[in-house]
Amino acid sequence: MRNEHRGTKNERVARNSTTAHPRFSFSILHFSFFILPLLGFLVLLLDLSGFASAQAALRVGFAETDITPTLGQQPVYLAGFDRNRKATKVHDPLMARAVVLSHAGRKVALVSLDLVGLFHDAAERVRKRLLGFDYVLVSCTHNHEGPDTLGLWSPFETGIDRAYLQRVEDGAVRAVQQADAALRPAAAAIGTARAPALVRDSRAPFVKHDELIALRLHEPGGAKTLGLVVQWNCHPETLDRKNTEVSADFVGYTIKHLAEKHRCPVVYLTGTVGGLMTSLGLEVKDATGRPLADGTFEKTERYGRAIGELADRALRGAKAVRLTPFEVRTRTVFLPVDNKTYLLAAKIGVLKRQMYLWRDDPAKAEPTKEIPAKERVCIRSEVGLLRLGELKVAAIPGEIYPELVLGKVQDPPDPGADFPKAAAEPGIYAQLRGPYRMVVGLANDEVGYMIPRRQWDERPPFCYGRKQAQYGEANSLGPDTAPIVCGAFRELAVGK
Repeated sequence: MRNEHRGTKNERVARNSTTAHPRFSFSILHFSFFILPLLGFLVLLLDLSGFASAQAALRVGFAETDITPTLGQQPVYLAGFDRNRKATKVHDPLMARAVVLSHAGRKVALVSLDLVGLFHDAAERVRKRLLGFDYVLVSCTHNHEGPDTLGLWSPFETGIDRAYLQRVEDGAVRAVQQADAALRPAAAAIGTARAPALVRDSRAPFVKHDELIALRLHEPGGAKTLGLVVQWNCHPETLDRKNTEVSADFVGYTIKHLAEKHRCPVVYLTGTVGGLMTSLGLEVKDATGRPLADGTFEKTERYGRAIGELADRALRGAKAVRLTPFEVRTRTVFLPVDNKTYLLAAKIGVLKRQMYLWRDDPAKAEPTKEIPAKERVCIRSEVGLLRLGELKVAAIPGEIYPELVLGKVQDPPDPGADFPKAAAEPGIYAQLRGPYRMVVGLANDEVGYMIPRRQWDERPPFCYGRKQAQYGEANSLGPDTAPIVCGAFRELAVGK
């Protein structure tokens, strides 16, 4: 019937709403179960493509040059132990090894030398010859079986061999230039491995930095390795003080093992070696379980290969890492020189380094031609922070103690310490916030040991009930070095 009851207006609206609601519910369910996952997948795809794009934009190059000294023309004095230790032959070569990274029109270079160290002015001369780089880090392995490049182990009347030092600088420049010319697209993976049994701390309190860091640069999307960067914390001094043959010590064997296995160039960086991180006195056995003696090439080779195998373990667990963009922060610091031996060497011209008048300000000082009898003097150095994407690198200009890196300065201090009320320095690693971090020691300078001020122990009564002072202070600028360097690095880390 046509005149059937159609209901009121409100009833008609209700019926329309009821019939429309299932369609609306289906749209919500369809959006939730089909559209949202699709959007999530697209976002993930864009994120991964962005990561791949950033990695593809990264380019790296490796190179090395030979800086082995020539024997026979004049005496070559070996560094690191006793004075006047003359080299009698070359056992294995010394090298300058470089890796260059390029991204978005910026370039940084890391170069490592098989030497005991270089002063800041030498690093600056290398940098001035390398135009177009945002940052060049010149470091040394701290090798104790190579030529004296600081003037501290040669006869007073000779000092540094300037001709050889020039050759070293030339070699560093060439290595970086050749690595720059070899740039190619790359991706990266990073891994770490710990081995407390592979390093000995020979000074109390006993704190080890026993982590190795391995960085693998490889073709994007491919298995071919372009090069490795390995950082470990130990003095290259396994051959000990009686050796008279030029050698890269265990570092040469570590690099040989990795280069042969991975068929690529390798750059080795020395990290935390103060404290004192050493292989001397460390038990190392051959394949049959026979302990090997300090000062032998047999132990040196076995230890070097053990570090190479540790790097292999780190690489097996390596994960993809983004090394872009780059950010560089550096800070000039002035460090007081209280070491009497260093001051004497500077006065007689053996320690050839510009001195400055200390005015209680690590940020500025005036140069001086003479060393006043009643005034403190200081040297100019540099602290750096390099950010390579997810990896942060602390560039420390000397041999820093592990306590200062790991934030493990003794607390409470031993009452026998010279400055037991000194504040603990801020730890370097605590400032390196992010997924990955690394410390490079002897970076752009060699200022000696950096000892926590509250662990400085030069005057009796000595710490830990000892009858004499421990080794360390004799090769440090003084007790102010660690607080200044760590304080400057903290300011860099927060952007001051």
